[in-house]
Amino acid sequence: MTKESKYPRDLKGYGRFPPAVKWPNSARLAVQFVINYEEGAENCILHGDRASEAFLSEIVGASAYEGMRHVNMESIYEYGSRAGFWRLYRLFNRMQFPVTVFGVAMALNRNPEVVEAILKSDWEIASHGYRWIDYQFIDESIEREHMQKAIEIQKQLTGEAPKGWYLGRCSPNSHRLVAEEGDFIYNADSYADDLPYYDSQFTKPQLMVPYTLDANDMRFATPQGFNSGDQFYRYLKDTFDVLYAEGETHPKMMSVGLHCRLIGRPGRVQALAKFMDYIAKFDHVWVARRIDIAMHWLQLQPLSTPKAGIHKS
Repeated sequence: MTKESKYPRDLKGYGRFPPAVKWPNSARLAVQFVINYEEGAENCILHGDRASEAFLSEIVGASAYEGMRHVNMESIYEYGSRAGFWRLYRLFNRMQFPVTVFGVAMALNRNPEVVEAILKSDWEIASHGYRWIDYQFIDESIEREHMQKAIEIQKQLTGEAPKGWYLGRCSPNSHRLVAEEGDFIYNADSYADDLPYYDSQFTKPQLMVPYTLDANDMRFATPQGFNSGDQFYRYLKDTFDVLYAEGETHPKMMSVGLHCRLIGRPGRVQALAKFMDYIAKFDHVWVARRIDIAMHWLQLQPLSTPKAGIHKS
């Protein structure tokens, strides 16, 4: 087999022998719930965009309306901030489960009551960028500017800069910009593993704390996704059961992705509550914020140690 030089992807990862992770209290599995707060920062001509939003709503396969408002799409997003967020807020506080919020800065800035509630609950706010738009074809200088705006707005709203970053709809420049421009403890823009790992493609190594698009309510809004709460619950339970069993010898991490306008609907939220009740029955589970997992990993697997999962190009 010939050796490729400077190939920027890591297809090996931890390989056959993942590290024997030691989570707090001998947990077999670290479970991390993410609430994506995006409402009020999506594509909309009111925000200076060329067209309306077409992604992740009840209108599966929606078309973007060029040069005009899509009032149905706008109201679907508004449901998330007006009702869905508060339904999730009550559920997680009742269960006393910690949460990481992936907060889009423009959206947070439009709803200070939500920010206040998050801070009072001691939830983490990781930056979800300045806008909830696709950066794939956005000029690098604009993406860099938006990153700095996101950081500054969160500082103003919360009193401190975000410690975590998750853009979601990345460009080929995004990982490099995070390494260069932001003083983040972790980057969640990866779906590549069941454990955190280090990426040293760039001058500054990054701790990657992978996220998920499968154990994620976004599949209620995609073709051939979940069409009922039962399907969502079953998928979360199956994921948990497999990872918990593996965790007897090699503990892992499980992310659960949530959106206020999706899982926040009454016909779906019961499935989430059922899953939370299910995992609460297990003794060896660590439900944590993403920053808690990142900080634990930095102590557990410092960058200098072997098998720290360093990605080398």
